[in-house]
Amino acid sequence: MYGNALLTDLYQLTMIQGLFFEGKHEQRCVFDRYYRSNPFAGGYTVVAGLEHLIDYVEHLHFNDDDIDYLKSTGMFKAEFLKYLQTIAFTGDIYAMPEGTVAFPQEVLLRVETKKAEALLLETCLSMILNHESLIATKARRVRTVAGNDTLMEFGLRRAQGKSAGVYGARSAVIGGFNGTSNVYAGAKFGIPVFGTMAHSWIMSFPTELEAFRAYARQYDDNLILLADTYNTLKQGVPDAITVFRELREAGKLPPRYGIRLDSGDLAYLSKEARKMFDNAGFNDAVIAASNDLDEELISGLKLQGSAINSWGVGTNLITSKDSPSLGGVFKLVGQYEGDTFVPKIKLSDNAEKISNPGLKNVLRLYDDKTGKMKADVIVLEGETIDETESFHLLVDDMPWRYRTLLGGSYHVRTMLQPVFKNGEVVYERPDLPEIEAYAEKEIHTLWPEYLRLINPEPMHVQRSAKLSELRQEVLRKESANFL
Repeated sequence: MYGNALLTDLYQLTMIQGLFFEGKHEQRCVFDRYYRSNPFAGGYTVVAGLEHLIDYVEHLHFNDDDIDYLKSTGMFKAEFLKYLQTIAFTGDIYAMPEGTVAFPQEVLLRVETKKAEALLLETCLSMILNHESLIATKARRVRTVAGNDTLMEFGLRRAQGKSAGVYGARSAVIGGFNGTSNVYAGAKFGIPVFGTMAHSWIMSFPTELEAFRAYARQYDDNLILLADTYNTLKQGVPDAITVFRELREAGKLPPRYGIRLDSGDLAYLSKEARKMFDNAGFNDAVIAASNDLDEELISGLKLQGSAINSWGVGTNLITSKDSPSLGGVFKLVGQYEGDTFVPKIKLSDNAEKISNPGLKNVLRLYDDKTGKMKADVIVLEGETIDETESFHLLVDDMPWRYRTLLGGSYHVRTMLQPVFKNGEVVYERPDLPEIEAYAEKEIHTLWPEYLRLINPEPMHVQRSAKLSELRQEVLRKESANFL
């Protein structure tokens, strides 16, 4: 059986082999993971995937089947394959915790290790963190418009494979969802599981009313009836009211009961259903909805005055339909030549693709009175900001536009936390409810202007003066070769 070490791109292995025979595979180096623009044209990204990444790194090794396959390709030499059998992660990883809100260009994760190990990590690390952060961000956008309504992740059948479905469900919870229909994810991560019924249940009985009664007999503690199989307002809702009335008279009406709408004009149908329930004395009946929902549709339905208070979001969430990938990158930013650390930079004709060299961290500044974020500063590792001193927020391409945070009015937080040291996990892993609570706290450090779906205010992110100086120095050095 093949292991996860093969979950990489071929060029990573061919590069590692080349470095092995050039004697450079154990060269110490530093790679940064960051992204260049927010997905969905939004104002932030929610970091997710760290738990999955830790598990991957901890168990990274080549088994006999992996080696046999690589040997069969004819591209790898016996000496190198023998080396691969010994490889394991021995370095350091620093990362922003799951649930953290992050912004373009800043370091989300830093890897310090041997060159061969870093290259082996790159592809799968990127896959895990890009996908799970993308889904968590999409989920948070849905939560932003849904308010306090119940949100259910319903995407497994449309997910692009098992891993996408399972870890997508977990990411949705980090982004603010209440639970999932995915039973495997519920078992693996302790996520609350939700579900009602399909139209096939209704059609398995002679009448809709009989189907509803049968379901109520089996599941009398959480009764959400699918009301749109035939005619929602003339049959589905009246039949549901009949069952609810029978249960109430028998003293068996569950605490959570109501209907789900899966087709038609959801705004109109929900408002009419609400009137019918209220007239029948079922004011607390839940009206749930599904049917290719996302943050834009939910926002529109709320503007139309819909009476929906529970949302099942599937396809558009689990596939991140309107922004199917997060452009996270993994770049070499420095390496050791002997005992000397040499910063590295990637040049480009596109300014946004020029990387920031050096060993870095991110400092986050918060307003003391409101607790809201003011800015992120990308700094060289070891740099500090004196909270008693005033701090200038500068815009690189518009130096005349700046703001000053007065000393004593703000506080500073270091964002990258140690996860691995010398190949061993040092991170105290929170459970999922703790991550959920942290993510909720994080999002409330942003003003509403940063959370807008359309044209959000961009968060202020700047380089420290020392980092900018280093960047210019390395740029001058590297670009001199082309003058």
